[in-house]
Amino acid sequence: MPKITLNGVTVDFPFQPYKCQEDYMAKVLECLQKKVNGILESPTGTGKTLCLLCTTLAWREHFKDTITARKIAERMQGVELFPDRPMSSWGNAATDGDTTAYYTDIPKIIYASRTHSQLSQVISELRSTTYRPKVCVLGSREQLCINPEVRKIESNHIQIHVCRKKVSTHSCHFYNNVEEKSTEKELVTPILDIEDLVKGGNRHKVCPYYLSRTLKQQADIIFMPYNYLLDSKTRRAHNIDLKGTVVIFDEAHNVEKVCEESASFDLTPFDLASGLDAINQVLEEQTKLLQQNEIHAEFNMELDNSGLNMELEDIAKVKIILLKLENVIDAIELPGNNTGITKPGSYIFDLFAEAHITFQTKSSLLESLEQIIQFLAGRTGIFNNTAGLQKLVDIIQIVFSIDRPEGVANPIMGHTVSKYYKVHIHLDTSNRKKTQRTDVWSAPVAKKQGKILSYWCFSPGFSMQELIQQEVRTIILTSGTLAPISSFTMEMQIPFPVCLENPHVIDKHQIWVGIVPKGPDGVFLSSAYDKRFSEECLSSLGKTIGNIARVVPHGLLIFFPSYPVMEKSLEYWRDHDFARKIEELKPVFVEPRSKGGFTEVIDAYYEKIICPKSNGAAFMAVCRGKASEGLDFADMNGRGVIITGLPFPPRMDPRVILKMQFLDEMRGKSGTGGQYLSGHEWYRQQASRAVNQAIGRVIRHRQDFGAIFLCDHRFTNNDARAQLPSWVRPYVKVYDNFGHIIRDAAQFFRVAQKIMPVPISRVPQSPCGGEAAAAASSSSSSLFLSSKKAKSLDVHVPSLKRKCTGSLDGGDSEASLWGEYEQELASPQRKPRGLLAALDRSENRSESEETRTLPGEEKAQRLSTLSLQYEKRLTDEQIGGKKKIKIVSNQVKRESIPLEQAGKAKLFMLSVKQSLSQANFDLFTRTLQQYKGTDDFHTMMTHISTLFAEDPKKHNLLQGFYQFVRPHHKKLFEEACLRLTGLSCGYKPEHSLPREKREQLAQDSNEENKPSVLSSITREDPKAPGEKKGHSAITAYLADVKNSLGPSCYSQFSTALSTYKKDDNYEAMVSVIAALTTEKPENLHLLQKFSMFVRPHHKKQFLQMCMDLTGTCSEEGTLSSPWKNHPEPSSLGPQVEEEAEMQGLVAGSKPDVSEPEKSRKVQSKISSFCCKLKKSESPESKSPEGASHLPTSVEPGPIPALPSNVELEWEGFHCPGCSAEDVVPFQCHACDFHSCKACWEWHFKTTKKCPECGAIAKKRYLTQVFFWKKT
Repeated sequence: MPKITLNGVTVDFPFQPYKCQEDYMAKVLECLQKKVNGILESPTGTGKTLCLLCTTLAWREHFKDTITARKIAERMQGVELFPDRPMSSWGNAATDGDTTAYYTDIPKIIYASRTHSQLSQVISELRSTTYRPKVCVLGSREQLCINPEVRKIESNHIQIHVCRKKVSTHSCHFYNNVEEKSTEKELVTPILDIEDLVKGGNRHKVCPYYLSRTLKQQADIIFMPYNYLLDSKTRRAHNIDLKGTVVIFDEAHNVEKVCEESASFDLTPFDLASGLDAINQVLEEQTKLLQQNEIHAEFNMELDNSGLNMELEDIAKVKIILLKLENVIDAIELPGNNTGITKPGSYIFDLFAEAHITFQTKSSLLESLEQIIQFLAGRTGIFNNTAGLQKLVDIIQIVFSIDRPEGVANPIMGHTVSKYYKVHIHLDTSNRKKTQRTDVWSAPVAKKQGKILSYWCFSPGFSMQELIQQEVRTIILTSGTLAPISSFTMEMQIPFPVCLENPHVIDKHQIWVGIVPKGPDGVFLSSAYDKRFSEECLSSLGKTIGNIARVVPHGLLIFFPSYPVMEKSLEYWRDHDFARKIEELKPVFVEPRSKGGFTEVIDAYYEKIICPKSNGAAFMAVCRGKASEGLDFADMNGRGVIITGLPFPPRMDPRVILKMQFLDEMRGKSGTGGQYLSGHEWYRQQASRAVNQAIGRVIRHRQDFGAIFLCDHRFTNNDARAQLPSWVRPYVKVYDNFGHIIRDAAQFFRVAQKIMPVPISRVPQSPCGGEAAAAASSSSSSLFLSSKKAKSLDVHVPSLKRKCTGSLDGGDSEASLWGEYEQELASPQRKPRGLLAALDRSENRSESEETRTLPGEEKAQRLSTLSLQYEKRLTDEQIGGKKKIKIVSNQVKRESIPLEQAGKAKLFMLSVKQSLSQANFDLFTRTLQQYKGTDDFHTMMTHISTLFAEDPKKHNLLQGFYQFVRPHHKKLFEEACLRLTGLSCGYKPEHSLPREKREQLAQDSNEENKPSVLSSITREDPKAPGEKKGHSAITAYLADVKNSLGPSCYSQFSTALSTYKKDDNYEAMVSVIAALTTEKPENLHLLQKFSMFVRPHHKKQFLQMCMDLTGTCSEEGTLSSPWKNHPEPSSLGPQVEEEAEMQGLVAGSKPDVSEPEKSRKVQSKISSFCCKLKKSESPESKSPEGASHLPTSVEPGPIPALPSNVELEWEGFHCPGCSAEDVVPFQCHACDFHSCKACWEWHFKTTKKCPECGAIAKKRYLTQVFFWKKT
C-alpha cells in the first residue's frame, strides 16, 4: 500500500489518494497535532471515512513512537540512538506539542456515527486497511444481549432492569463467563462489528454487552452511536471516560438535532397517570404483605419477603410527590387561544420544588423510583407498566444533569440553565388522556383536559460544552453535507479553528444541475404554504416529473418537503391521470411512513432497476426521511434526483417559534451578532441542509454521474443557491425555458453514458423481470430470511451485493399459462420440489432447491402501486377511522394461493413463531385459545390485526389465519383481510357451512355431478366461437386445478403441460399428470377434463388410459353417452368409435367400490401404467423399419382393464445393476430407470445421482413400480 507523509506523519493508505483526500488528511492531522477542534465537509464518495481512519490511527502510532523515542533519549542522556534520524525528525508531537511520557496517556479514539449500520460500514472500511488496532463497539442490551429470557422482553428499560437483576444474583451464565472469556483471542484480536460480537458471544457462551464494556478499557479505538456521547444519561450509564480522547463525529449533520433532543423532554398526563398506577399497584401489594406478616408474626410463622427493600412510608412519599407534581402542572393557567404559555428555563426548578423535587431530594427519589421499576420489571399488565416511571427518572436526570457546586444557590444555577432552555406548557391534544382516579389520596375532580410540560433545549452548544468540560483533546465534526459551515459552527457554540469544504472528486461531465422555476405549461413551481396544494402547481409539477422521467435513465429519485405534501400530490395525480402517465415511463415506488414496510419497498425498487427489461424506476421519498440519508443510490440506482420544494420546518409549531425567538434574543445580547444565527437564518438553514442531504444521494463515488433538478422557483434566489454544497454551486444553471432543460439533460446523459465506464455489476446474473427468479421455498422460511435481511448491512448499502428475487405473490398465472400454451414459448418453468423438501433440515444445504417463482415485475408493480395506499389506510385507521383514500392507481387485486392441506397448520404456526417476538407469539396463542372458547370474533380480530396488519411482511400470516376461523365467521374475516391488506383468503360461500354439510355436499357432488370423460369433451357448443370459448374453458379448468392441487403440485402440472407442448413427449407428460390428478379420489375429474390439452394423435391413447385408471365411471358414462345403444359404433365415425370402444371397456368395471378401496386401486394402476409405458417403448413394440409414425398411424393398444375377480399374478423384475430379481423395483423421478432397493441405497451413499440421467437421487423422490403377468 502507498505510504504518504503529511505533517511529519507517515500514513498507510490503500491506494494513491486524490488531491482532495490529501487535503482532508492534512486537516485531520492539524487538529490532532494542535489539540484543536475541526469541522470538515467532504462530499459523499470522496472517501472521508477511510481518510479519517488511516490518519487518526497513523497519528496514534506516531504518538506512541514519540513516547518510545523520548524514553530512549532519556536513557541515552542526549546521545542520538539513530544518528541518521535525530529526535527532531519524529515530528511535532515528539518535541513541541506534548509532554506525555507514559504509554497509558496515549489518547483513545472515539469514533461516533448516527446508527450501528453506519458504524458497520466504517468497521468494514477499517478491515481494508493495514492498521489492526484493538477495537471495541458499544451497543445497547437490545442489540447485544443473548440471554433468551431478556431478549424476549420488548421494552428497552425493562430489559435493563431484568438484566441487572440477573447480574446481581449471578443467574446469567453468559455474564458469569465474561471474566474468563475476555482474553480469548477470537474475541479480542479480530476487528469485530456488532454482529460479529453477537456471533462470538453465542459461540463462546459469553455476554457480548458486558464483554464490550470490558474490551473498552484496553481498546485503541471505540465505536458507538453519537447519542452515547451527547446524552449525559447514556454517557454515565456506559461509564465513558472522555478525558484526553479524540472524539470524531461522522455524519455530523444530525449532531445539532441530537444535542437538543437529548437534553429536552415532554411530560404528558399519560406519563404521570401510568406512573401513579404502577405505584398504586406496589402499595397495594406491600400493604397486603404487611398484613400477612403481622398475622404470621402472631403465630411465629416465617415472614414473607417480596424482594422490595422499601418501607411502606417511602413508597407513599413517592406517590405524594407524583401527585403534587400532577397538581402543580394542572394548576397552571393557560390563555384561552390554546397557544400555551412559555416560561424561562429556570422556572422548571421552581415548579419541581413545589413537588419537593430539588437538588437535595433528587438522589433519594431516583433511588426509590429505580427500586420500584426493578421490582415490577418483567411483569405484564396495564397496572405494571413502568414506562411512566422510567420517563420520570429520565426527566429528573435531565433537569438535574449538572450537580450544583457546594455553596451555590439555585438562582445561580437557574440563570445558567435559562440561557439555553425554555419551559412551555400547553394542552394535551393526543388520544392518550390522563386517567381519572378516585381514591383516598385524591378527591374526585371534574374531568378536564390535561397539560403537557415541555422543557426544551435550544442550543446544541450546551451539550458540546459538556464534552469540553470532560477535557476532550480534540473534537472533529465531519459529514458530506454540513454547508453552510459558518452557521453550523455558530450553532455548536465551541471554537473550530480548523475548517474545510472539500471539492468533489468528479469532473464537470459527471454532474448536471438545473433550477426549474416553471413547468412545461409555464406555471411557477412552488412548495410555499399558500401554493403547494393549488391545482396549478400540482398539475405543473406532475407534468414536469413526467417529462424529466423520459430523459433520466434507470433510477430517478423524487424528494418532497413532507409526507402530507407527497400524499396530497400523489392523490391529485391519481385523480387527474398524471400517476398513470408517470408509471408508464417508470414504475413508481413510494417511501412508507413505517419502518416495517420500508425494506420491502426499497428492495423492490432496486430489483426493478437491475432487471434488463425494465426502463428503470422512480422512488418518491421525503426530505429528512429514511431514504434521504444512509442509503446507497449509486450508479443506476440513482441517475437523477428531483427536489420538489424547500422543506422548511412547520412555521407555526411552538418549538420552531421558540427556537427562532431564542436565537434572536441571543443574537441581540451578543451585541455584534457574530456568535449566533438569527431566527430567520436558522429557519432557512434547516431547509437547505435537508436539500443538501437529499442531493448527496446521487453522486456516490469517483465513476458515478447524475443530474439534479431543483423544481422550485425560490431556488433562483442567490441566498438559496449560496447554501448549496460547494461542489454543486459551480454547476448550477437557471433555466427560463423548460424545453431547454429537457434538451440539456438528455444531452448530458448521452455524453456521460458514452464517456463513463459501465458500472460493475454487483448482483448475480439471475433472471428477473419476466423470467423466473430465485425465491424462498416456503412461506415460513421466507419470513425468517426476511427478518434476518432487515438487519443486514446489504439492506442499507444495496450496491455492495444484491440479489434479484422474485415475488411469491402472483399475478394472473392462468392467463400466463394460456399464453404459454398457445404461443409455444421455448423456456419451461422449473419444477419445484415442495414444502417438505424445503423444510427437510437433514438434507445437504449445499444442494440448490428449485422453487416456482412468479415474475419479478409483478412484485415491483404490486409494491409500487400499493405501498403508499397501504400506509395511508393504516394511518387513517390508527388516528380514528378517517376517510380512506387511494393514493396510487392501478391496484392489482392479489388472489391468494391456498396452502397445501397436509401439515399446513403446523407450517403456519412455525411461520408465526419465527416472525413474532416471544411476547407477541404468546399473545397470538392466547388469542387463538380464547377465540376457541368464547367464539368472540371481534376481540380475536382486534388482536390478530394488531399483530399482522401493521407490517406488510406479515400480511400473508393474516391471510393464513383464515384456516383457523370458524365457518360462520369466514366471510367477515375475508372482508377484514381485504380491507386491511388487500389480500383475499379465497373465500367461497360453501366455506360458511358447517363441516358436516360441506362433506355431504362434496359426497353428493361426487356421486351426482361428477363429469365424465365424454361430457368433458362434448359439452362445448359447436356453434360458439372457438378461440373465445376455448380460452374460457381452459381458464376455468386451470383455476379448478390450482384450487384442488395446491401451489406446489400446480407448478408441476403447468411445467408438464408446457414441456409437452414443446417436445410432444406424451409419455413424460401423462406420467406426471396422472400421478397428480389421481392422488385423491376427488381429483379424478381433473384427469378426465385434461383431454382438452391432448393433441389429436394422442387423444385415443389418453382416453383409453383415462377409462383404465378411473375404472368406476360406467354409470356416469352411460348417462352421458348418446350412442350407448347403437348396435355398430363404427358406423358413427372415428370419434364415436373411440368413445364407444371406451364405453365397452368401462362396462366391465365393478360398480360398487368404496372410496378407500378405489383410491388404492387407482394408485396401483398408476404404477402399472408407468410400467406399461416403458414396455411400450421396447424394441418389440416398435414399428417395422422404415415405417413413419404419422398421426394417423395405429397407436399402441389400450392397457387392458383388470377384471375385479381375477387375482394378479406378480412377475419378478431383474435389476440391471446386480441382476437380482425384485418384485417391486424403484423408478427414478426424472427418467424411466428402474433398480432394486439395494442398488438405490448404494447410489445414495456414493454418487447420489441416477446412473441413467444424472438427476439428484433422494429416497423420497423414487416411485415404486409393480409388474404382473397378463391374464
